[in-house]
Amino acid sequence: MPERPRIGETPARQNVSFPSAGATAHGYLALPPSGSGPGVLVIQEWWGLTDHIADVADRLAAAGFVALAPDLYGGSVAHDSDEAGRMMKALPVARGVELLSGAVDHLLSLPEVTSDTAGAVGFCMGGGFVLYLAAVEPRVSAAVPFYGVIRGELPDFSALRARILGHYGEQDGSIPPRKVDELRETIREQTGAAPDLRLYPAGHAFFNDRRPTHDPGSAERAWRSTVEFLHERLG
Repeated sequence: MPERPRIGETPARQNVSFPSAGATAHGYLALPPSGSGPGVLVIQEWWGLTDHIADVADRLAAAGFVALAPDLYGGSVAHDSDEAGRMMKALPVARGVELLSGAVDHLLSLPEVTSDTAGAVGFCMGGGFVLYLAAVEPRVSAAVPFYGVIRGELPDFSALRARILGHYGEQDGSIPPRKVDELRETIREQTGAAPDLRLYPAGHAFFNDRRPTHDPGSAERAWRSTVEFLHERLG
């Protein structure tokens, strides 16, 4: 898992509210310069809806997407690994998927969104949620997990409709290459199609430029392919 967040990180970044899972949810919404574009969810790491996740949404918006990062922790941001672990464990997978499905509802209802389906990009805990969500949500047609952490058993992918582009670090002790191979084979067996899961010469959280494990070269390659993949799938 990644190290302690940068000192002075701001509280959860929120600028929108919307109904989700029988309650009011919050999140961070970024619009492209044109004012409209395909819709993409950005799913947080175990730290919460941090500046880094908001920055990812801004970068997707700059690339032409309407990006929504739902806040799965209700405004809380972890400040060390122990706290992040407790907060992640306090969010059951089923509840997280329910909240994310509500975020898909909201995203696709926005007049600025031009796509009929959504993409989902997530990191660490959020990368795992990308896979859980895509396994049950037919309106997600492009799933991009970055070093996605699966809690417990792999989901049932037999109803998967999304194409998957995954990014993983060869030196990631929490998700070693054998786990990536297991994920690829499980999806292939259950769907008949192998996902595109890529390995980089890097460790966990290699995309996060606020972490000591950040690998600029691997991050740039993963980002460029992600943007191309999302445009290919969503328009």
